[in-house]
Amino acid sequence: MIFSVFAYSRRGCETARRVMDLLAGEQCRGYTMEKFQQTGFSPIEKPSGAFYGEKFSASDALIFVGSCGIAVREIAPHVRDKKTDPAVLCIDELGTYVIPILSGHIGGANDLAQRLAAELGALPVITTATDINGKFSVDAWAARNGYAISSMALAKAVSAEILEHPVPLKSDFPIRSQLPPGIVAADSGELGILLSWKTDRPFHRTLRLIPQVLHLGIGCRRDTPKEAIAAAVEQVLEQYEIDPRAISCAASIDLKAQEQGLLEFCRERALPITFYTAQELRAVPGEFTKSQFVSSITGVDNVCERAAMVGAQILIVRKTACSGVTVAVAAEHREVYFG
Repeated sequence: MIFSVFAYSRRGCETARRVMDLLAGEQCRGYTMEKFQQTGFSPIEKPSGAFYGEKFSASDALIFVGSCGIAVREIAPHVRDKKTDPAVLCIDELGTYVIPILSGHIGGANDLAQRLAAELGALPVITTATDINGKFSVDAWAARNGYAISSMALAKAVSAEILEHPVPLKSDFPIRSQLPPGIVAADSGELGILLSWKTDRPFHRTLRLIPQVLHLGIGCRRDTPKEAIAAAVEQVLEQYEIDPRAISCAASIDLKAQEQGLLEFCRERALPITFYTAQELRAVPGEFTKSQFVSSITGVDNVCERAAMVGAQILIVRKTACSGVTVAVAAEHREVYFG
């Protein structure tokens, strides 16, 4: 993670250095005013608006050692969206209080504040309602556990509802811990949470939390354009009611490693793709849809199903052909833990 730490006095620099020592091993950089500059700190550049804007965009967390007013003024022009804004914390120059002021849940500011406070011997000042009331913070849990949030509006609605009434939750994955405060197991109701890679809506208003646990296996003819690959994949996902955000990676045979259409399709969707040799694919255990023609061309009886199953546990979509493209989908094993 990338941390930017700002200090505005000599005593503040001492506290900032303690913070940076605690974050050793992370990519952490300290900044201070020119008159307080010392080893380990770079100057806060002018114009300050552009300087703080660049740090806001490039950092996972901004830590201001100084007053909350300074922090608020410097970040205010750059605040955009709670899904993408970095965590922002304020620590007084004596290191007495650690205050998350932006992105407490999704950005992880609350968790970072708790961590730093424990190490500094400081008091974390947490103000988000679900936390101070001991209720389940759906957006924070989703961020910590790698789940995409289907709707920030519904996440906000859940956070409001949970303060008044228990919120039902349905999971397509086994739950291996007790449910958190404010959550009850149910599969129907007005407003609820679904843990799934499917596009189901068991509740009247369903907040879906989507884990990236699915692998795409793709086969294609030579020089297949990216549009054809996209159309085939979209057809499969729609047919099997799969949320595209559940896809974590793609895979194929090494004979396709230079296929521009396939490479462009993955690049545009920020999907990592791995290419396997025929020998590696033949070694994948399981029952697959066999093709003598494919075997004669590639040296393995099935490309897409076997490629999808590398690192996965269950084949959920078998080979589906569409305009010269074959698609399969496999799922990793997933269990759910709260706490």
